[in-house]
Amino acid sequence: MMKPAVRILFSLIFILFLFPGLNAVCAYNQSIKGHPRPKNIILMIGDGMGFNHIQAYNYYSGIPKQIYEGFPVKLAMSHYPAKAGEYDAGNPALSYFATGYNTREAWTSPDYLKKGVTESAAAATAMATGFKTYNNAIGLSVDYDTLENLVEWAKAVGKSAGVVTSVPFSHATPAGFVAHNRVRTDYQGIAYQMLMESRCDLIMGCGNPMFDDNGNPVKGQWKNTGYVGDSIFWVRVMEGSGWQTKFRIGGLEKTVKDIDGDGNPDPWTVIHSRSEFVALQKGKTPKRLLGCPDVFTTLQIGRRETNGETPGTPPFITPLIQTVPTLAEMAGGALNVLDNNPNGFFVMIEGGAIDWAGHGNLRGRLMEEMKDFNDAVNEAVQWVEKNSSWDETMLIVTGDHETGFLWGGEPFTPLKDQGKGKLPVMQFNSKDHTNSLIPLFAKGAGSEYFRSFADELDSVRGSYIQNAEIPQLIHFLWEK
Repeated sequence: MMKPAVRILFSLIFILFLFPGLNAVCAYNQSIKGHPRPKNIILMIGDGMGFNHIQAYNYYSGIPKQIYEGFPVKLAMSHYPAKAGEYDAGNPALSYFATGYNTREAWTSPDYLKKGVTESAAAATAMATGFKTYNNAIGLSVDYDTLENLVEWAKAVGKSAGVVTSVPFSHATPAGFVAHNRVRTDYQGIAYQMLMESRCDLIMGCGNPMFDDNGNPVKGQWKNTGYVGDSIFWVRVMEGSGWQTKFRIGGLEKTVKDIDGDGNPDPWTVIHSRSEFVALQKGKTPKRLLGCPDVFTTLQIGRRETNGETPGTPPFITPLIQTVPTLAEMAGGALNVLDNNPNGFFVMIEGGAIDWAGHGNLRGRLMEEMKDFNDAVNEAVQWVEKNSSWDETMLIVTGDHETGFLWGGEPFTPLKDQGKGKLPVMQFNSKDHTNSLIPLFAKGAGSEYFRSFADELDSVRGSYIQNAEIPQLIHFLWEK
């Protein structure tokens, strides 16, 4: 006679055979009970970075593979928006819906890849909230509902949070992780939100109106772009570094937020010189930090010689500005600030000017920006291995979209290596974004779960995820 335990086992096997869906349910329940819960999550975004941007820099640098190309998780990612038209004040967001991504069209019709494309605000919102939206939206749905972003989510679960970028900190990508606005170009309003209404522990980025794009002090009236709010507000932020908590904005007095729940508003400590950024990488750090380098729009891509740059200008011909930090120095300092929290942190670090080089079709500047971003990734890897571990930290490296339609010639022609220190044979086929899939690399606690989201298949790039699935995974790992 069959023993009771054996009968039960065979009964379970029979039930699972009849109802195969129960296998998935059982596996899902088991993963919920024992899934990794990373202490820290670092999301690094090369704005405008596609597969060929990485390959082009590999050829130029003589490095066969970047460190992130060796990460255990290597996938492609789509990034189309919900609505692909531009926001227009007279007809707010009533633009046409995007058509998604079609692998057959993508590899047979170059024109297809130029239609229905995202821009950085919609892409950032998707990667920060888990919801696709209309182009130019900052943290809002297609119906203008406020969406909780990853900075807010991290703070809700007791972690520190921050954003770092090589372009103005109120630009689309960092703003998408912190603020909420109907249109990305309201830089002043976004800056006020980020500095006065958010609970960010750290913000780093450009936009300093006291300096020009060459890092020289502005003589006379400052440029009024609103990147850091208005000029009077910025002076008071600088002068009130480390102590001032109340500011007058639009005739109203406002107070900065309490970031740690002790009931007291927490002032911004402001740094701006390169030496301050370098010093921030080691030793004691302030509770809350705003870092705005001594340069206007970007760390380096905006610098110019008398005759300016052309698409054919080789990289590093124009000397780098020595008074501004590298993105790696900013990243190292940011990690040293955020790791003060024993509960961990979330940080988004953006190489924002890769996109600018793509829009300008500047091959030399693209190599410079790729180096700056790759160096920052290397800095993050070193931080994990020296100060944390892959068992408690997840590092994600990806882009937000592809810019420039970069190939070796006409679309789908491979790049051609011409040796270390020489630009590869490469050609931009657009000055705008495309709908081409972009890469995603991940390593560390919980990163293997990305494979569960990669349920779509491209004929060339293989399995891919949606950009909105990045925060969906983070929400799962950091469930409240």
